[in-house]
Amino acid sequence: MTQSTLNTLGQPVGLPVDGTFPRPRPSRSPMRGRRVTLEPLAASHAAGLFEAFSLDPEGSDWTYLPIAPFTDLQAAEAWTATASASEDPLFFAIVGGDGTVLGFCSYLRIDPAVGSIEVGFIHFSPLMQRRPEATEAMFLMMSRAFDDLGYRRYEWKCDALNAPSRRAAQRLGFTYEGTFRQATIVKGRNRDTAWFSILDNEWPALRSRFERWLDPSNFDEDGRQRQSLAEMPAGG
Repeated sequence: MTQSTLNTLGQPVGLPVDGTFPRPRPSRSPMRGRRVTLEPLAASHAAGLFEAFSLDPEGSDWTYLPIAPFTDLQAAEAWTATASASEDPLFFAIVGGDGTVLGFCSYLRIDPAVGSIEVGFIHFSPLMQRRPEATEAMFLMMSRAFDDLGYRRYEWKCDALNAPSRRAAQRLGFTYEGTFRQATIVKGRNRDTAWFSILDNEWPALRSRFERWLDPSNFDEDGRQRQSLAEMPAGG
């Protein structure tokens, strides 16, 4: 239930919001973790992205994206040139510890005036799917939004039919808020959009859970997790 107080007229209104607004916009500076670094997307990432996404020859990972698969290196270069110049979405390339480009993600719907930001336009290549690198990339994006920039609301939206994306949002700790019917049209198809969010007061417990799950001690010598993120207890 929405928390409220009463105004001088006896009407319920939202609680006062502490903090200074607008919040800062996210910068293009890198975000570094143990396994991956999120680098501001640049033309130099195009060849790596093309190579990584070529591991999905059928293009099944592109179904719910608003863009088509890269047909050749030139297509990757053209898209990367445009995307790297964008301010919203603000794209980052996901780069492994050995320098391999693994995918990309972005901040979008950036609203400093109210401290709301969305993570989206996410494309993980087969090199990082269902691996700790994917979770760490999302943790780094969350940490910058909440810890560095002081945002109040962090959103995740996806095609309501995109079951893997919905599962990922819930695994990462997002709360499902509802589905906007006939929200948009993507590739000539109707899209109902499922909305998820994390709020700033939920972040400290989630951050602790991510940090403990990502710790090297949670993985055996073969890189298998000892305890799943869902099993990791909340709190310190």
